[in-house]
Amino acid sequence: MISRFLKIISALLLFASLQSCGFYSLSGVSIPDNVKTFQVDYFGYTATQVEVGIERTFTLALQDLIQDQTSLSLVNSNGDYLYQGEITRYYISPITATADNRASQNRVTIDINVRFVNNKDDEKSFEKSYTFYYDYPANTQLQNAALDIALEVIFDQITQEIYNDTLTNW
Repeated sequence: MISRFLKIISALLLFASLQSCGFYSLSGVSIPDNVKTFQVDYFGYTATQVEVGIERTFTLALQDLIQDQTSLSLVNSNGDYLYQGEITRYYISPITATADNRASQNRVTIDINVRFVNNKDDEKSFEKSYTFYYDYPANTQLQNAALDIALEVIFDQITQEIYNDTLTNW
């Protein structure tokens, strides 16, 4: 009986505290009412080491994240928010070695330069470089499924950082 009474009182206190504080979103998304659309231009590729097609993969990953996590509509031009940029570095390097000085693990690193244009509030526009990496066994060829996994890990991290910088108040 006392247990049930405490649960009811706790629930009422929680409800009252949420009411007094207004609406709170765990996602932290903060999009002004006058922003309805976003545009992601095709990201270019200026890195010296070439991995064909990853610029398309990144462009689609950024579009998908914003579409999945917001109510903004993707447009081809005149977006309220505009994302542009290029992949500036794609680099594979050994990071650990065996006793006989052979690589036992490699790291692929990708840098992406992003220009965010807020067409509703120019003071919130910026240009920033994002970078992340993926480590894999040296005896693995970074192609096909192995490359897909590496890109997914790297692009998930970078797109989430871009999302946080442009759409949240965290």
